Amino acid sequence: MSPVPYLGSAVLTVRALLESGDREACARHLPGLAEGTVVGALAWAEDPPAGPGSWEAGDLAARAEPAAHAGRAAPPAGSDWLLTGTKRYVLAGPAEPALLLAFARTGNGGGGLGLFELTGPPADFTVRSTMDRTRPLAELTLDRTPARLLSADGARILARVRDAACTALAAEQTGEAGRALELTVRYAMDRMQFGRPIGSFQAVKHRLADMYTAVETARSLALAAAAAEDRPEAAAAAASACSEAFAYVAGEMIQLHGGIGITWEHEAHEFFKRAHGSAQLFGTPATHRKRLGSVLEFLSAG
Repeated sequence: MSPVPYLGSAVLTVRALLESGDREACARHLPGLAEGTVVGALAWAEDPPAGPGSWEAGDLAARAEPAAHAGRAAPPAGSDWLLTGTKRYVLAGPAEPALLLAFARTGNGGGGLGLFELTGPPADFTVRSTMDRTRPLAELTLDRTPARLLSADGARILARVRDAACTALAAEQTGEAGRALELTVRYAMDRMQFGRPIGSFQAVKHRLADMYTAVETARSLALAAAAAEDRPEAAAAAASACSEAFAYVAGEMIQLHGGIGITWEHEAHEFFKRAHGSAQLFGTPATHRKRLGSVLEFLSAG
């Protein structure tokens, strides 16, 4: 659970650049992103009118207008668009990243979705306090912010980025769940009660076995999603199952540690918060099951 912006920079930003097909932008940014000398972020989710934040392409309302028609001073060279809107849950680390990409709609009345590179500073970039202290999330406000269009095929790019993000997050959740199990087994072997380790009691063994089953099931789905090529159903299945497996294992970790498991000083609460925080990224487990059902229905119809 290292608090580094790997998921937002090395996964979301890199995949969006690659999917854009913009060779010039890739040549400028990918070396620094790969080396870690440049941190990038992808501004994606928004708050739709019906409720809290959404990761669905249909709910994105940030708009882009041609700079030539905006009636303002000329933007920086190569900045042909001005972006306006508010983005939530930006995985950017503790500070504003050097590279910001954003999805926005071109044209009035909800046009097509495009992927843009911001060439000017946003109106506001604020890192919000969240339940999970190890994963900072930011809010990005765009107010006619200069930008360069990387691709007008934003809907396809978003779908591909989402599958990659779900696959990477599933692998992360599996590793975190495995570590939580490892720490819990170690504690069960060290903690003495009635003159014997609590791990020797059958009731504790059963719960540890259930945790192990959840971790290995998540591992299988995460590996299957990583091995799949252009298989959104595999990414959706892994996102749903691994989120719920990690949440279950983190809860059992607290329970089996007893009183110490609910103290601030112990690390169990960090696993629990990460589990429930990450389960909301890129859609809830229920959202991913709905996606999985839609994909399978489409495949069976075909």
